[in-house]
Amino acid sequence: MSDEARPKLVILGIGDDGLAGLTEAARRLLAGADVLLGAPSVLEQFDDAPGRKVVLEAEMPGALAQVREALKAQSPVLVCGGDPLFYGVARYLCDRLGKDSFTVVPHVSSMQLAFARVKESWEEAYLTSLAGRPIEAVVDRIRTAEKVGLFSGDDHTPSRLARALLDRGIDYFRAYVCENLGSPDERVTQAELSELIGMDFSPLNVLILVRKPNRPNQASRHGGRRLFGNPDDAFAQSLPSSGLITQAEVRAMALAQLDIRPSSTVWDVGAGSGSLAIEAAQLASLGMVYAIEPEPADFALIQANAEAFGVPNVKAVAGRAPEVLAGLPDPDAVFLGGLGRQFDLLLGEVYKRLHPGGNLVVNVATIEGLYSAYQTLKTLAAPVRVWNVSIARGIEQMDTLRFDAIAPTFLLAVTKQAQTGR
Repeated sequence: MSDEARPKLVILGIGDDGLAGLTEAARRLLAGADVLLGAPSVLEQFDDAPGRKVVLEAEMPGALAQVREALKAQSPVLVCGGDPLFYGVARYLCDRLGKDSFTVVPHVSSMQLAFARVKESWEEAYLTSLAGRPIEAVVDRIRTAEKVGLFSGDDHTPSRLARALLDRGIDYFRAYVCENLGSPDERVTQAELSELIGMDFSPLNVLILVRKPNRPNQASRHGGRRLFGNPDDAFAQSLPSSGLITQAEVRAMALAQLDIRPSSTVWDVGAGSGSLAIEAAQLASLGMVYAIEPEPADFALIQANAEAFGVPNVKAVAGRAPEVLAGLPDPDAVFLGGLGRQFDLLLGEVYKRLHPGGNLVVNVATIEGLYSAYQTLKTLAAPVRVWNVSIARGIEQMDTLRFDAIAPTFLLAVTKQAQTGR
């Protein structure tokens, strides 16, 4: 039998308004179905449909066997809520039985309806489902998001989610709980996270979180501290520069090349929120780290992060390099992560002040910056060690593993030779 002639199962999305919200074409599919699969709450809306009703098992392996059996019928239809390909059953079935076995007819997702009700765009929102997943699986993405759309589960009601977020220091979102969307008893509740605690909502709800204006990302309070390579969310970061922090993996590589000793004096030039300076201070426990940063907002974050990590040997220095460097003691190690237009001059000045045997590490994000830094460093020392750092982090999504790439970056490092003074 050819692919065109082989019977296909239709996965049909419906809204909370049931048959009334379906198009005429969708109604014809239901009327012509000889087998109708779905959850009990869905099937009871179609008692008048002529097809044989099959209650879909809640566990996916059992449901998969039912769908395989239904594919033997002439016109099978599986009915589910909203868009079957948006945190619905369609992706699971297509992955295991092949896309050619199905036709998907979507309805408006309840997530889309929820954002429409609160009049917020969702094109850049972090969207996910917590059904069967712990809050820890998504909390770090929530922490740094501007907007969040969550399908809650039986174990994660809006009240419990609010408590979990507040316990982790995430208190800077306005919350909207959208219940029974498309039904006569539809309701939208706007509240502070603290106000959601103890409130009851329909199981059919979507929780939307919208970050309040001008609120920085808060540092993660869970888990122990690492000596270096702490997760990015362990540091408070300013907006809109969130995501420009030296990534944990790049930070670890840079610290290895800096070869920091317990008594080292370290400069972090262009320190941002101070993530590298703080980890350098943990390594240089008997030394001192100077975090140079011209932006007032980031300067304050360096101090806050240093206090949170308990590293009194980090000194935040307000100002621009190289001018502000004159009053600092000569370093044993220097990290430059925020090069400006005159970085040729800056590299030369920093290298001149570096103690013999010390290491200079530069982080640049562009090809142009890489070329210029490499050419300048070659005139100062040899060899120049260079890395193109491209990293993808594993992300579990539903029952699959995918990888999210972080922005590629470049590291360059040189050692000031003790015997030549260069």
